[in-house]
Amino acid sequence: MVQHNLLISNCCRLRSVMLCGVMALNLIAAQATVAQTTPAKEAAPAVPVAAQPVVAGRAEQYPPSPGFFRGNRPTSLDVGGVSDSGFYLSLWRFIPILGAFFGWAWVGKWVNQDSLSLKVNSEYWNSAVLLGGLAGLFVILTMSGFSLGFVLMLTLQGVPLGLYIRERNSCVPESARLLTKKHIKSVAFRVLARLGVSIGGKKMKQQLLGPDIEFIGKTSTGRRDTSRTSQVENSRGFLAAKELVYDALIKRATDIHLEPKEDELQVRMRIDGVMLAVEPFDRALGDNVINIFKILGAMDITEKRKSLDGSFRAVTEGREIDFRVATQGTRDGEKMTLRILDQSQSVSTLDDLGFRKQLEDQIKDIIHQPHGLMLVCGPTGAGKSTTLYACLNSIDSFQQNIITIEDPVEYKMENVTQIEINTKAGQTFANSLRSVLRQDPDIVMIGEIRDGETANIACQAANTGHMVFSTVHANDSITALFRMIDLGVDVSMLSSSLSAILAQRLARRLCPDCKEAYTPKPEFLKKANLPAEKIDKLYHPPKEGENASCPTCAGMGYRGRIGVYELLVITDRMRDLIRDKAALSALKAEARKAGMLYMQEEGLRLVVKGITSIDELLRVVK
Repeated sequence: MVQHNLLISNCCRLRSVMLCGVMALNLIAAQATVAQTTPAKEAAPAVPVAAQPVVAGRAEQYPPSPGFFRGNRPTSLDVGGVSDSGFYLSLWRFIPILGAFFGWAWVGKWVNQDSLSLKVNSEYWNSAVLLGGLAGLFVILTMSGFSLGFVLMLTLQGVPLGLYIRERNSCVPESARLLTKKHIKSVAFRVLARLGVSIGGKKMKQQLLGPDIEFIGKTSTGRRDTSRTSQVENSRGFLAAKELVYDALIKRATDIHLEPKEDELQVRMRIDGVMLAVEPFDRALGDNVINIFKILGAMDITEKRKSLDGSFRAVTEGREIDFRVATQGTRDGEKMTLRILDQSQSVSTLDDLGFRKQLEDQIKDIIHQPHGLMLVCGPTGAGKSTTLYACLNSIDSFQQNIITIEDPVEYKMENVTQIEINTKAGQTFANSLRSVLRQDPDIVMIGEIRDGETANIACQAANTGHMVFSTVHANDSITALFRMIDLGVDVSMLSSSLSAILAQRLARRLCPDCKEAYTPKPEFLKKANLPAEKIDKLYHPPKEGENASCPTCAGMGYRGRIGVYELLVITDRMRDLIRDKAALSALKAEARKAGMLYMQEEGLRLVVKGITSIDELLRVVK
């Protein structure tokens, strides 16, 4: 028994000796490894075997680390090899990814706003930019190589943007295109200017800092005032004012409405007679823009409750544009309306107004009469003044003394005396007309007949050997006749002086590149008194979204406008009915006998020809 216990004891001792030997060999190997990888001056002192902790007879010593670590590469090394400490997020890689993400978000917002304003297939391009950005994020988060993944992410985000810019540049004028040589140069000069670095003279500064447009201020008497222009050049909001006006000119707008809201300034433009909203200003910037226009128009910027009037001028691309400014105090602040009078867009002759041949011949016979009164009626914005200017252009101004009285003068005409009334100075239509009749005129144009005094003087001038053109607000030609009677004109004098009344509206033209044909219903043709056997198709604009990429109309379906007319020629029988104060129905019946067509009938002729749509005709002619 004793021998057996002694044998067991000797075995345990032998086992302990073997374990100590193995530990010694491992320690020697570890020290050798450290000695090879660590400089001599940094060699760690040998650790005695006795200092190693022993748990349950086993040393707490492990083989050296194979070199794996967590997160970023550590900056320090331990004696036993590479440290296992590290940060999971790489900041120098995360920051550019975050910047690319926010850049993608900003690009998406800009593409959405720009495509909506230009009507360039907004849904398609928004989807393309969104999918490109998501694909880029997926690539950078899944690829092992950061550099290649980042380049691919920027490529996936940039390709849809580049394709969109190429399409939108084809829809806008050259001066409004992006990423062109001129645009890049403009951006560079603008950034340098904000940093205080001025390059080039004043002309180059005007061209590069914003759109190529120059404002010209006016005094209260309408004369040019360059000092007002210099006052606003360094104002906050000057660049926004230039971009607003330039954008309106590109879109062929006739009016700009700046309407204050609680926290923003809403901007709307009237394009082809229809109001369209554009990107608003924040309230502070919007108030600065309004003040800039008021300074240019010689208006009091401290007065925000009373209505004010003014005017200024702008020069761009070699043409001059006049602006009429009107303000009015509202509950939320000061509202401003700018009427755009573009000299290059004025109509030169009657041939450009869209009259049918018979109607044009009748009007030419009327305006070349030696005396008489021709009235043009319609609501505001119906093109009445444009028609009168076209009539005056059809008359030889070198052989005739032509004088106009306007409020204000909208378009300049060569060899024509144009007078602008000034109600503040007591110069009204009636007073000016009395003075003009002493200037030996052959043709007199009165901007508008507003009161009985002006109406009576105009009829007297027509009866005393002058040809008088004027406008009056009325819905149709017969209503305009009774409007003159309501102003207090004697029916005998009115019947002898009146030559014709032209009522008109302006309807939008269908875009010739994207309008669509359809087969009308027989019920509609019968109701409109149109021959069903001769009309097999009509036209209408494409459905919303289908023509978003049309460069001609910018996705609106319409471009330009054409007149819809109703001409009432005063015959001898009609004069007798006016003297007898005949009923409205009798006057209409006599006009129909003389061959007058109503505006609805003239408009249907345009619909059948495919010039406009039935919906547009019903919008302007009731």
